[in-house]
Amino acid sequence: MNDGTRETSFRGLPLTNEQDREIRHYIHTKERRGEPWDTHELQAMLADMLNPPEIVDEEAQARNDSMAAERVTAEREESAEPDEPQPRRPR
Repeated sequence: MNDGTRETSFRGLPLTNEQDREIRHYIHTKERRGEPWDTHELQAMLADMLNPPEIVDEEAQARNDSMAAERVTAEREESAEPDEPQPRRPR
């Protein structure tokens, strides 16, 4: 998970280089504005980076739901069809 070394990452946390850069940019921006940087927002960012929430691939889930619906529809249509084709009636 850690592309850099613990000594150079923020507080020695196991962050990727990209995550470390994001944290350092956040701190730099806050310092330039004269705002406190060790905030609940920073803690939340770190928590998300260290323990990311489970990501559900919405596109894959939608595809799976669609395929399941198609299977149900096909099964219903098959069960509703007669076993043998009906002869056509002359008009």
